[in-house]
Amino acid sequence: MKEDGSFAAELFQTVDPLIREAISRRVFPGVAVGVAVNRGFGQKTFTAVWGQAALVPRPKKMRRQTLFDLASLTKPLATTLALLCLVQAGKIGLDEPLASLLQRDIAPDKKDITLRRLLNHCSGLAAHHPFYQQLIHVTESERKNTLLDLILREPLGWPPGSRALYSDLGFMLLGMIVEVQSGLPLDIFVREKVLAPLGLADRLVFNPRQKGKSDFAATENCPWRGKVLAGEVSDDNTWALGGVAGQAGLFGDIDSVLFLSSFLLEIWQDRAAHPYFSGTLLKEFFRRQDLVAESSWALGFDTPSPIGSSAGSRISPESVGHLGFTGTSLWIDPQRQLVMVLLTNRVHPSRENNLIREFRPLFHDRVISSL
Repeated sequence: MKEDGSFAAELFQTVDPLIREAISRRVFPGVAVGVAVNRGFGQKTFTAVWGQAALVPRPKKMRRQTLFDLASLTKPLATTLALLCLVQAGKIGLDEPLASLLQRDIAPDKKDITLRRLLNHCSGLAAHHPFYQQLIHVTESERKNTLLDLILREPLGWPPGSRALYSDLGFMLLGMIVEVQSGLPLDIFVREKVLAPLGLADRLVFNPRQKGKSDFAATENCPWRGKVLAGEVSDDNTWALGGVAGQAGLFGDIDSVLFLSSFLLEIWQDRAAHPYFSGTLLKEFFRRQDLVAESSWALGFDTPSPIGSSAGSRISPESVGHLGFTGTSLWIDPQRQLVMVLLTNRVHPSRENNLIREFRPLFHDRVISSL
């Protein structure tokens, strides 16, 4: 294993040309990178930033303290870990049906939806629906109940457990399940049970402007909100719910996301413990479930696809990770004892920029090749 100084220097030399080229090609205006490796000689970490946190309405340099809209990294790092706590406490079970989880009557077509199927993206629910277009005409205090009714009235695309489709709707329900079963708002439960024990309660947050934060990576110029978004959640459905939902809403900087991801690896490898969930249960959530043929999903986390994975071609097949729409991602490789976090503002100033799809696998392969 390389010494700390040479590890950071060599990794920087490896990724710097790739990232500078990506910025020049407008893959993203700016990026924060975090890498951690632990192979029995103590953990070595690398974090660095490049480029601009914002281009419009005025340029702003990226900093290590810059907070990113983590988008769908909310799913694994907030909602899934909250559900881990509730399963560990015996409040809910992985194969418990939706009616019991939500403590309400459910239509017959959805009676076979379970917690496991929601986490595994094989519930039969659709990928996405612009519910915000209806919710903005509803009193704010009634929007969550209205959303729940709307989701539960949505027709299923196929029977639960028969096909995998990545579903925001499923994670909207999972966020509501956390609230029903805990008696607390999702953000408060995540703060108290998941993040506070790790010293991250004020570093990974929902609604960061309300917490006094001011350094943000900008996202898109939103046509219907009439402004460039910075410190305000990009996801429209989450915004309509007040900035907190099971599928999006979490903000964080590179050091915080790297720390939490690295801590999960430490638990996975039996080198650390969380007070509210066990390593044994975390390993079950990290296991590819094989509930549906050709699905790569574990529980709340993805695993690398055999061909064309955003994690690249060198990552081990046991790895887990997730992507976020705003240009964020994390991957945890237990074979290499490696964590890679990539936070970008690729949707700034437009959501139509998809060049990151080519960049992600190149980046991950380049990092792994340097170790």
